[in-house]
This record gives sequence, C-alpha cells and structure tokens, in this order.
Amino acid sequence: MSKTKPIIGISTGDPNGIGVEVILKCFSDKRMFDFMTPVVFSNYELVKSQVIHFNLKVGLNKSSDFKNLKPNSLNIYEASKGKFNLDFGKSKESGGQLSRESLTTASSFLKIKKIDALVTAPINKKNILHESFDFMGHTDFLNKTFDGEAMMFMVSQDLKIALLTEHIPIDKITENISKDLIEKKIKTIDISMKKDFGIQRPKIAILSINPHAGDDGIIGNQDQEILIPALKELSESYLIFGPFPSDSFFGSDLYKKYDAILAIYHDQGLIPFKTIAFGNGVNFTAGLDIVRTSPDHGTGYDISGKNLADPSSLIESFHTALSILKNRKQFEEINSNPLKVKELKFVKK
Repeated sequence: MSKTKPIIGISTGDPNGIGVEVILKCFSDKRMFDFMTPVVFSNYELVKSQVIHFNLKVGLNKSSDFKNLKPNSLNIYEASKGKFNLDFGKSKESGGQLSRESLTTASSFLKIKKIDALVTAPINKKNILHESFDFMGHTDFLNKTFDGEAMMFMVSQDLKIALLTEHIPIDKITENISKDLIEKKIKTIDISMKKDFGIQRPKIAILSINPHAGDDGIIGNQDQEILIPALKELSESYLIFGPFPSDSFFGSDLYKKYDAILAIYHDQGLIPFKTIAFGNGVNFTAGLDIVRTSPDHGTGYDISGKNLADPSSLIESFHTALSILKNRKQFEEINSNPLKVKELKFVKK
C-alpha cells in the first residue's frame, strides 16, 4: 500500500470502559479518514460486538499485517485473539490484560515506525499492573520504552499545562522538588512549544509551591528557598514568569497571557485544566522521540455500555497528534540547514 496519509495507531484501553465506544463514535464520522489511516490494536470480535451494541456505522478491516490496510475503514490489528467476555463498567483482570496487550503491541509498532503516532484510550492503572508491566501509567511506560524524557503535558487550543511532579502522594511532593527537576521540565516545555506547537519564543508561567507563594515564608519556605532562586537563574535562558499563586492565576484569567504553564503537582494543574478545557483537552506526552496523545478523561465505568460517552476529547487527540507530526516535520526542515542563503541575481538595467 502506498502511504499517502499518516498511519495512526490506537490502543483501546480498558475494554470494559468507554474506550472502544469513543473510538467507534469518532470514526463514524467518515471525514476522519480524510486525515489518517487508523489502526486499532485490539481484539477484532470485541470491536465488532461494540459496533453492533452501539448501532454504529463503521467499516472494520481485520488486518494481520500492514500490507492490506484500508484507508477508509477502521483497521483492526489483533493484539489479542480469542473470545473476550465483555463486562461493561467492571474492573477485571481480563480487561487489564487486553489493555496491556493493546498498548504494548501498538508501542512495538511505533518503535519500528510502522505507525506514525499513537493515540491511547484510557486504562485502569490498577488492573493493567502485572509482573511484565510495572508502570504507574502511560507516561511512565512510554518514558521507559522510547528515547527522551517523558513529560505529561495537558494541552488545548488556549491552555497548556505541564506538571513538575506527576503521580506521587501529596506528602511526597516537596521532597521531590529540586533545581535540576525545575530546569529539566522548563527545558522540555520550551523545546516542545517550539518543536511541537510552532511557538518560537514561548512565555512560560510557573505556579507556586505553597498558597500565596508562601507569603514570604509564613506559609512554608519552599518557594523562597528552592523555586524562586531556580527561576531567577533560569530566566537568563528562558522566558519564564512567576511563581504565581494558582487560585488568583486562574481566577483572574491571567493564564491567558502565557503560552504554557508549569504546575507543581498533579491536582494543581489538572483541576483548572479539566474545569476550563474538559472535553476539548488532550494529554500529550512531550519530551520523547515519538508522538502520543490521549483524551483527558478516564475509563468512564459509570457510563460504559450506555451509549453516553462523548468522543470530543478523543477527536481532539487525533487532531493534536496530526498537528504535532506536521509541526515536527516543519521544525526539522527549518533547522536542517538554518543558514541556507539564496543567491541574489542582479539584473543589469
């Protein structure tokens, strides 16, 4: 098959959640095939049964290799064979196994460049755990699998929030903060904004560790002792601003003045992001040599099987992945020979 469009790999996440439903709803809009050739790594009979269950018009193509992919069908590469006993809304070991097989198989094809990008449906972090898969989630797994330093970057058209610390208990946050970590994250944001989003001089805002940035040490001294000195030194190399107390930063719409934001811990960044951009937000793994995006919601056990899941965030995940692929290609072309000079031809009058 002659490749004319990007091939986008899709892992189905927990099969008892809403992952397969939103994938099918996404490609029930035939216009999606104009932009990509999708390959779902899953169980063919499982996907077929959900097409019937949700009464969706989506053409499926069972593919055992990449030679017979159909550009206007949802191609299913069997990462898991045999019968899967679907049980909507239930966290089960069998669901974890299939989501694990889907993700690892898709990633192996991304590794050898058979697919151009990966879009992942939500997993259950507990049931996917296994002696062969001891990771905290997608980001941790991808960080160990691909080159670079992975960073969770929650992005929408108007809001981009990265996390200094990710999935760790709140009482472990401050002991994990260091100047080296701050510098590493800011550098990753700066490079990603240039390479992945085409913003050459990104303005980056940093949120404070403590409420009111510590109020000069009254509410903790970590901002004064760790964060502020680090930002002062790094300001010579990056356009960085802060630290800003997170409540007034978002409440006053100050966030709109910056290209990207670095939040100190998970909920400090994810709560405002999901409040402001939920449904249009995308989880992008920045800092790696591959492109991976995911919707900003979870497995949705409470609504799975009820035909209530909204595919909007997954659709945005596809568009974001395609946009980043395009921006990276342009970035490489521009920087491959930045000093190229065209000859000036003088015409005698």
